[in-house]
Amino acid sequence: MFGLFKKKTEVQKLQKKYENLMKEWHRLSSINRSESDKTYEEAEAIAKLIEILKHETI
Repeated sequence: MFGLFKKKTEVQKLQKKYENLMKEWHRLSSINRSESDKTYEEAEAIAKLIEILKHETI
């Protein structure tokens, strides 16, 4: 209840985007291989950005 209005950090936003891209990648993997590959590359770029941001905040 008290976390209802708490703002998400940049890392949390990127993690959610990464999760959504991975779900989309899995869905596309059996439908369209080239689109699946593009989605996976985008997700991996976000994963690298998340790691960079985590190391900066430590």
